[in-house]
Amino acid sequence: MAGGGGGGGGGGGGPAKPEEPQPHPPKEQQPFISYCMNSPPPWPEAILLGFQHYIVMLGTTVLIPTALVPQMGGGNEEKAKVIQTLLFVAGLNTLLQSLFGTTLPAVIGGSYTFVPTTISIILAGRFSDDGDPVKRFQRIMRAIQGSLIVASTLQIVLGFSGLWRNVARFLSPLSAVPLVSLVGFGLYELGFPGVAKCVEIGLPELLILVFISQYLSHTQNSCRTDRSGLLDAAPWIRIPYPFQWGAPSFDAGEAFAMMMASFVALVESTGAFIAVSRYASATPIPPAVLSRGVGWQGVAILISGLFGTVNGSSVSVENAGLLALTKVGSRTVVQISAGFMIFFSILGKFGALFASIPAPIIAALYCLFFAYVGAGGLSFLQFCNLNTFRTKFILGFSIFMGLSVPQYFNEYTAINGYGPVHTGARWFNDIINVPFQSEAFVAGFVAYFLDNTLHRDPTIRKDRGKHWWDKFRTYGHDPRSAEFYALPFSLNKYFPSV
Repeated sequence: MAGGGGGGGGGGGGPAKPEEPQPHPPKEQQPFISYCMNSPPPWPEAILLGFQHYIVMLGTTVLIPTALVPQMGGGNEEKAKVIQTLLFVAGLNTLLQSLFGTTLPAVIGGSYTFVPTTISIILAGRFSDDGDPVKRFQRIMRAIQGSLIVASTLQIVLGFSGLWRNVARFLSPLSAVPLVSLVGFGLYELGFPGVAKCVEIGLPELLILVFISQYLSHTQNSCRTDRSGLLDAAPWIRIPYPFQWGAPSFDAGEAFAMMMASFVALVESTGAFIAVSRYASATPIPPAVLSRGVGWQGVAILISGLFGTVNGSSVSVENAGLLALTKVGSRTVVQISAGFMIFFSILGKFGALFASIPAPIIAALYCLFFAYVGAGGLSFLQFCNLNTFRTKFILGFSIFMGLSVPQYFNEYTAINGYGPVHTGARWFNDIINVPFQSEAFVAGFVAYFLDNTLHRDPTIRKDRGKHWWDKFRTYGHDPRSAEFYALPFSLNKYFPSV
């Protein structure tokens, strides 16, 4: 019996066990990128891609002054000059950030985060007695400049002192997901609602963009028409310069309100920097490098205040999405785009021509770019354990609150003309209202707080994905950090990252 059983087992084995499906392995660097951060494309392609980044950042550059300058009393001439100045400063700040900041291919441009505080300055009662619109515009501009100059010190101090490095070291892939995701998804109001304002142009453009970017490759598309009187009002040649509107004026309340807007922009830019590092196929950004970049972003806000751009500076989310769309994360490409910004800001007529892209086309582009940035945030879920209820709660609650709280604040403001916090001091109202109007800020703050306080057990470290980022906690722990984030001209010897 025993012999027979053994013979039977040796001669006819059972059916082969089906192979178990395996999960996709996590990737510290984004795969399938054509050109990573340190590998520039051939020059003709690099110049074309750089021009693309220039065209993309024009949306915010044109829309913000177009909305604010008329409220300040400025006409088409003042609006054209402000756009030129904002474009010039964006090019300068992008070069500084890519060379001495994070060294990431991040475009530093205007930010919607500063708009509510800027509007409060515009509506200040002390400007209502000026009958000359141009003089009123200049007075308001100088007040905005003063508040930006003071507000810049917040990021400069937090960044260059290393304080933000200490904050970033407690960030895990789990808490990064809501922050980075809502940096992109949180801008949904700028997407299809803008397309629908002129649906016969915007919707076909959106469908064409999806078809070209996902079903075809290496195809360029553009559409230009003159609008807003920019082409007629722009001078042929003009070089923006500091204090071109006069000496800045300072108000303590407005400065504190602008500092809060600067802090919100800092949090949002942290998420945008993380998304850019992902789509540049670089390793996770070390906290020391991130803090260095924050310091240079503070310098960018200072330069914005000195030149008078009517707006602060932060990382351009749309350009981060363009990195994903083109699969080109090259630093050289973004530096070329900075050259285009400076060149066309000086040649006013040509810059105004390219700046006259219809708003629905810009909105159609946003639908793709912001979606990519949001998906970049979701990609960090690959490092987390999604089977634990702790992970599910932190993700679900932070993302839900990140959408729900700003919806309440924005809806309240739209109905009543002021935010839920409404006192006689506009600056105090802005300090409270502005942070809660930012989806990324609310979601990032809630996720960061819960992830670092809820069930602090050593066994959940892997659930948070923290062990994946341990090697990047300090600059010198992984040799790839120096490959991607080293300063040029051997400056790391004099300004070491820790």
